[in-house]
Amino acid sequence: MSKYRRIVLASRPSAEPSPDNFRLETVDTAELKEGEILVRNEYLSLDPYMRGRMSEDKSYAAPQPLDQTMIGGTAGEVIASKNAKYAVGDKVVGALGWAEIGVSDGVALRKVDIARVPLSAYLGVAGMPGMTAWYGLNQIMQPKAGETVVVSAASGAVGSVVGQLAKLKGCRVVGIAGGNEKCAYVVDQLGFDACVDYKAGNLVADLAAATPNGIDAVFENVGGAGFDAALARMNAFGRIAICGLIAGYNGEAMPIYNFSAVLTNRLTIRGFIVSEHLEFWAEGLRELAALVAAGELRHRETIAQDLASAPDAFIGLLKGKNFGKQLVKLT
Repeated sequence: MSKYRRIVLASRPSAEPSPDNFRLETVDTAELKEGEILVRNEYLSLDPYMRGRMSEDKSYAAPQPLDQTMIGGTAGEVIASKNAKYAVGDKVVGALGWAEIGVSDGVALRKVDIARVPLSAYLGVAGMPGMTAWYGLNQIMQPKAGETVVVSAASGAVGSVVGQLAKLKGCRVVGIAGGNEKCAYVVDQLGFDACVDYKAGNLVADLAAATPNGIDAVFENVGGAGFDAALARMNAFGRIAICGLIAGYNGEAMPIYNFSAVLTNRLTIRGFIVSEHLEFWAEGLRELAALVAAGELRHRETIAQDLASAPDAFIGLLKGKNFGKQLVKLT
């Protein structure tokens, strides 16, 4: 029986996570039962939602159990199969967690074609983050050509896709990101019309300058000061999709001073969890993969090497140290 490494949640963080909250273990590979497959994970996805799952606070999903493999999206290769639907060598995407090896009954896995789309992209632009962008834009924001769309965390795995999809619809797209390098990438590589550097200290004035005709739709990943500034710029009947509030994930306060705009401008604000809308995934993932294959949807990755690097990479993700999609290469 072979062994593999995994990372478990050892303790719950009281505020900002630390490496001590995680534990690296070596465990035995389980014997496969009928209907199961064994997957060697090649990439692990690190995503902000994991911070919420580390807490026992009431949320949309059950907390991550202590001393169990940390939840997480994975992409890898089938190395043994007792399931007729999967063959050795198939590339698959699922949620087998922070581990080098995973066992699955195949129900929550999907086979992917890596001929034109890289395997890692199925954890980002052509995976859950991409679907988050696609759903929020198409089902909630519903922008029309000529409208102004604002995207927070614009250089990240989700925000970068939102902006590019909105540009394909003919919108004026303004990003919010941290630092000159990220803002330059958002404009020069992703094709946004403008990007506001929230670290420059002139957020309110810079956002106003970048949205001279106001804002029609917002995709919110962060919350806090950027969201508050966007509220003050909203046009009548604007739409806001909220998929994350990273600014408050470690317990920080996120005061909103411009909430009156919700009433005066008759705004629609809707939070969503993309995993609750699986009926749209086939359509959205097909569209996203086609755009990636055609070179119409750009993406960038930050890749940490080896499973042991996952805790530090995750902590860095929550601080915005990553550029684009944060992954861990396991093989």
